[in-house]
Amino acid sequence: MLRTRIAVSVAAAAAGLAVLTACSGAETAQPVIAPAAAGGTGGGQIANGQVGNAAPASNESKLVVADVASVGQVLTDQNGMTLYRFDKDTAKPPKSNCDGDCAKAWPPMLATGDVQVQGVDKNLVGKVTRSDGTEQITVGGWALYRYAKDTKAGDATGQGVGGAWYAANAKGGKAGQAASEAGVVKLSASNIDGLGEAIVDQNGMTLYLFQKDTKKAKTSACNGDCAKTWPPVLSNGKVELQGIDSKLLGSIKRSDGTEQVTIGGWPVYTFSKDLKPGDANGMGVNGTWFVIEPNGCKVGTTPSSTANQAPADSGAGSSSNSGSGGTTY
Repeated sequence: MLRTRIAVSVAAAAAGLAVLTACSGAETAQPVIAPAAAGGTGGGQIANGQVGNAAPASNESKLVVADVASVGQVLTDQNGMTLYRFDKDTAKPPKSNCDGDCAKAWPPMLATGDVQVQGVDKNLVGKVTRSDGTEQITVGGWALYRYAKDTKAGDATGQGVGGAWYAANAKGGKAGQAASEAGVVKLSASNIDGLGEAIVDQNGMTLYLFQKDTKKAKTSACNGDCAKTWPPVLSNGKVELQGIDSKLLGSIKRSDGTEQVTIGGWPVYTFSKDLKPGDANGMGVNGTWFVIEPNGCKVGTTPSSTANQAPADSGAGSSSNSGSGGTTY
């Protein structure tokens, strides 16, 4: 079986950069940090799948190609609101995998009457039936969504969120930089407030390890619904590193046949409830999920990072359901 090769491009490090130390074996002494409480999605009110006051003027849905600053040409609705696609959906066959709390943060663009188009090939436009029986508009097979935190026409604050949400272009593909750099994964060392050094992806989203995985395991223990909450970082052909020793980089084959990035032998993931760069709401969830350091250790197990770690919250015992909606992963 042909395996995807991971090409490593490590950015030049500053002179005198030392090799990072190995993880401490005294992990049992480390407190579990309770994750930040899951808050609301923010942004404008959502009514009938619309954001804020952007109610449709008629019983028609409309797709329009428009220029949005920093993103380029994207699909918008009849009110000029940017439309997005979700990497965890599928286009062949079309299927939406964003329901419940996800659909509150990312309201689906529902089909209300005829779908009018401007700058879009009508043959690419379709509909998919959601789990609640409503019909959602698709372009190129990809279901379309708005973002609750976009409050006015021309906003595109959902671009790159969670490494899975991107503004859609006229063919249903990823708009902007995400389209030109599709398949490239960039991981770098960063600093997370209260935690210290950590690894982030190309969108600045914090990465985690899962202790139900085993170090240097041959596959991941997080699949199905778990992988929706904790999206794996997939190696789509190329991985670039900055501030991370290339010797720590590896990959595993997942149960669905995709290839997941590993650092220091640990498969790495993002967290669906981290909504912006610098969030680390997954830290300590269920006592099994931890932010990962650039040396492949969980945060708090390297002596140099312990001093930066935030003190354990007195409510740490509630972490079993505060970050993942009562699930056991």
